[in-house]
Amino acid sequence: MIKKLLGSVREYKTASFLAPSLVVGEVIIEVIVPILMANLIDFGITKSNMTYILQTGALIIVLCLASLSLGALAGKYAAKAAAGFAKNLRRDMYYSVQKFSFSNIDKFSTSSLVTRMTTDVSNVQNAYMMIVRTAFRSPAMIIFSMTMAFRINAKIALVFLGMIPVLTIGFLLIFSNAHPIFRKVFKTYDHLNNIVGENLHGIRVVKAFVREDHEDKKFKDISGSMYDLFLKAEKLVIMNMPLMQLVIYTSMLLMSWISAKFIVASHNDPALGMTTGQFTSMFTYLMQMMMNLMMLSMIFMMIVISRSSIERIAEVLDEEPDLTNGENPVMKIKDGSVKFEDVSFSYNGSDKYCLSDVDITINSGETVGIIGGTGSSKSTIVQLIPRLYDATKGRVLVGGVDVRDYDLETLRNEVAMVLQKNVLFSGTIKENLRWGDANATDEDIVRVCKLAQADSFIENFPDKYDTYIEQGGTNVSGGQKQRLCIARALLKKPKILILDDSTSAVDTKTDSQIRKAFAEEIPDTTKFIIAQRISSVENADKIIVMDGGKVNAVGTHEELLKSNKIYSEVYYSQVKGDSENE
Repeated sequence: MIKKLLGSVREYKTASFLAPSLVVGEVIIEVIVPILMANLIDFGITKSNMTYILQTGALIIVLCLASLSLGALAGKYAAKAAAGFAKNLRRDMYYSVQKFSFSNIDKFSTSSLVTRMTTDVSNVQNAYMMIVRTAFRSPAMIIFSMTMAFRINAKIALVFLGMIPVLTIGFLLIFSNAHPIFRKVFKTYDHLNNIVGENLHGIRVVKAFVREDHEDKKFKDISGSMYDLFLKAEKLVIMNMPLMQLVIYTSMLLMSWISAKFIVASHNDPALGMTTGQFTSMFTYLMQMMMNLMMLSMIFMMIVISRSSIERIAEVLDEEPDLTNGENPVMKIKDGSVKFEDVSFSYNGSDKYCLSDVDITINSGETVGIIGGTGSSKSTIVQLIPRLYDATKGRVLVGGVDVRDYDLETLRNEVAMVLQKNVLFSGTIKENLRWGDANATDEDIVRVCKLAQADSFIENFPDKYDTYIEQGGTNVSGGQKQRLCIARALLKKPKILILDDSTSAVDTKTDSQIRKAFAEEIPDTTKFIIAQRISSVENADKIIVMDGGKVNAVGTHEELLKSNKIYSEVYYSQVKGDSENE
């Protein structure tokens, strides 16, 4: 898992190596300074040797400046390495998500993916910066300080050594209990982001139904749950501070008591005692060790918090796309013919099929209408054509070739799909339309907009085709959004065009004009039209009637009107409704 994430360091390996290297140099200097201070006291101040004081003092100043420079450079490279690591990590996660099939995305909620790319990556970034700097500094400082302390007086140094197991056991107990709580915290983050996202996305519905109080309560409840979890975790983590202070003060008292005996003994026998300078340096080494042990405890805390984030990020990076190219994918589609051979499909490997035993042949250039009740799998059947999902059983053939044998990009470039939920992105109308063809000219854009009956309303905008579309297309109507999405799909010049109930928000006259333009301008393109209105599909070459995930009937409008009960009931109910409205 760690190895997987470290693969995102890449071009920042040099910075990741320089930061700890400079830190080690900084630590060596900081360990040398107390010895020089001890000598300054013992051989300079005590003996009133001004020359020695000036020389040693100057050396200490130079070393301090060198330590400051090394520390600043280490901080710079650590920040660069951590920021670069986070940048690559987000990019790798984003690219992984782009390769996911719909079934992969179904495993992760949108809010969860957003949390993983933001909050979780930030946690890992902070932990990485501490690791490449502090995680090297603190152990190095403890080891060097302990070594110097043993050189000065081994018996006093044993006091420091004895405190390390106490701290280690205490930290492990604290953090092993805190980790499961932090895992719950990040799952709650996902839920919180989901609630906020739903509220903002559906704010018009919330206000229309006066449900602000209900949404406030939902937010308050989940926010309160997060507060309770964080409080519980922090109560555990914060125990490292009193534990650290207890160890530091105990060590200081023991060291002072033992050192006092050695200093007194030095008056009788200097060889057995300790000088004032040595006592000062021992005290400095004690503080260095204890402060760095405290820093290690902070690192452990960051690691505990980031461990949950690391696991969540690794889940995304380790997720293998369900849909991949074969060894020798077919790179060209002959035509827009489509054939379903005994096709059945279930979501996420369920035993319950939502689509069963579909056998249909559609010739290239035909217009196929699909109708059926809610939940009859109208959308599911067309999603198998561009391999948004793979058939659980049977085969789907396009141009006479199994869709699983095609290069995915080739297949999807030749299949244009306008989904039920039309999505426009923030940017101008031209920028949105060029999703269909990045190299489309202005003339191409105008042509497809005329086919989609979108040119008339675009020309009424002050900025026309340079009109800025807000995020989600909130500044255009539902019908306008649908027509823009149809125009975008037409720019691909596809062999197969799928309209998944994508004219439901336009009036019948405009719907008729769109269908007429399709018949005249793109006769060689195979067209699938999923609709609720019979008028949208009655002129189709074939009409497929779906019922309960199965094909109930296939035929022309006239054939189905005579022979199919479902189709005739829908037709006459709509005709009756239209006549009553008149």
